[in-house]
Amino acid sequence: MMRRSLTVLSLLALAAAPLAAQGKAADPDKKVEGGALPAGWEGRTDNANAKLSDAKFTAAAGGGYFVTSGPAAIYWRTKDNVKGPFVATATIHQLKAPAHPEAFGIFFMGRSLTTADQNYAYLLVRGDGKVMVKHRAGKDVHTIIDWTDNPAVGKQDANGASANTLTVDASRSDSLRLLVNGKQVAAIEGSHLGGTDGIVGLRVNHNLAVHVAELTITPKKAVVGKAPAARKSAAKAAKAKA
Repeated sequence: MMRRSLTVLSLLALAAAPLAAQGKAADPDKKVEGGALPAGWEGRTDNANAKLSDAKFTAAAGGGYFVTSGPAAIYWRTKDNVKGPFVATATIHQLKAPAHPEAFGIFFMGRSLTTADQNYAYLLVRGDGKVMVKHRAGKDVHTIIDWTDNPAVGKQDANGASANTLTVDASRSDSLRLLVNGKQVAAIEGSHLGGTDGIVGLRVNHNLAVHVAELTITPKKAVVGKAPAARKSAAKAAKAKA
């Protein structure tokens, strides 16, 4: 139900789009020596032919994790499989400028992550101040919100550094709310999601160097509320134009 609902939403909002190749001929993955992930962590690369060991994911001495990629990948802990209302937050620092804007962020609603039926939605930002929301089901990736400039996103400075706190607020019954640096950048009506249960984790695209502060997931009591009328769902907007 979750996959079907999000797929319908994606098709109504924007045309479904295949995942852009992460390792183009002009911009191949810069392999780094990886090794074992920190205890409790798992990962998966976008490209089935890429190796997770070609990216480096390590615990930082001062807390959190350093990720140097390498191929684009997702990272998660099985203990972060949430059920019911929750709020998840991660602060991610881009440490240096990539060759061109590359994305990083947080994923949620993760299911079957080690199989061909992998399923998750994700919120990403990048150093040029843009934000995006997508949903992946198997090999298909559906755009919910395409790359969009948003003043909430912290841009990289002259040294290529940036800091952004991404939040998935699944505490309300009416909608899932996505925030960057405390400001809402998207809201998806709850009726389209079919539930927000699943694994919460991290996503880092290729050829990046980032520091991730500890990912926090806080269970919440459900908050009943009505989504603001100004933010109509993509489905309703599409029907209005029909």
